[in-house]
Amino acid sequence: MLRRLFLSTRMFRVNDFTPAELRTLRALKTPYGVQRLLDDLPYHLGTTAWSPRRVLHERTAHCLEAAIFAAAGLRVLGFPPLLLDLEAEHDTDHVVAVFKVRGHWGAIAKSNYAGLAWREPIHRTLRELVMSYFYAYFNLRRERTLRTFSRPVNLARFDDRAWMTTDKEVWFIPEYLLTISHTPLLRPSMAKRLTRLDKRSFEAGLVGHRWK
Repeated sequence: MLRRLFLSTRMFRVNDFTPAELRTLRALKTPYGVQRLLDDLPYHLGTTAWSPRRVLHERTAHCLEAAIFAAAGLRVLGFPPLLLDLEAEHDTDHVVAVFKVRGHWGAIAKSNYAGLAWREPIHRTLRELVMSYFYAYFNLRRERTLRTFSRPVNLARFDDRAWMTTDKEVWFIPEYLLTISHTPLLRPSMAKRLTRLDKRSFEAGLVGHRWK
């Protein structure tokens, strides 16, 4: 009974999309299909928090919007709509949508830096998944900046605010991410000993970078 109620509630929320929007999302078929759609969208630098519907219509997204869009896309494909927040020191946070396949974690994301997007579902734990971003996560001073990560947040908690389809901006999602606890990746002594990124890796990470 509870499972039927959950499925009917999920489908009601998914069906907030128009038939055309649903066809677009269902045609993606897999998590990697969602990633490929995001890869095809240009990265934009606006201080916005668009809903997945708005991203579909505008055909552009930044890190946060892409992760929220990916969570909605995953939901249409039958996965829970989960976000993970990565916190950095002397740098901006990064948000990714996470999913599980046969007990292993993967991620969908978009970034202004090469190397911070898709992750194959091969990671046994969330910490293992987050550590796969460590070497590609740096600032323009070539500092390695990734420090903590949150627990997965199920965006179904915001269904009453129509997070998938609203025309309003969804700032309530990143605001919530700021309130939850995060798990450290490094001991303070480790962080003090980190080396700066080498020139070649730095330049590779900036391939396709958009400047303000």
